[in-house]
Amino acid sequence: MAKIGVEQSLTQVQAALRERGHEVVTLRQENDAQGCDCCVITGQDENVMGIQNIVSEASVIHASGMSADQVCQQIERKLK
Repeated sequence: MAKIGVEQSLTQVQAALRERGHEVVTLRQENDAQGCDCCVITGQDENVMGIQNIVSEASVIHASGMSADQVCQQIERKLK
């Protein structure tokens, strides 16, 4: 299955992805996103200083306002 990077605070999303057989990596720093097929973020810390560094070519999903199941569905659509 896919390697998915998920922000540390999204524990329900991490659990749901593991249940579906995905490898889950906790995103604590930029380097954690390397090698991931997709990344899930809350968007709270996004572009705080107006600086954007690309550290991965993976798709990024903003989980704000979404349930864990909705996030999983988004990921599965992006990975097809």
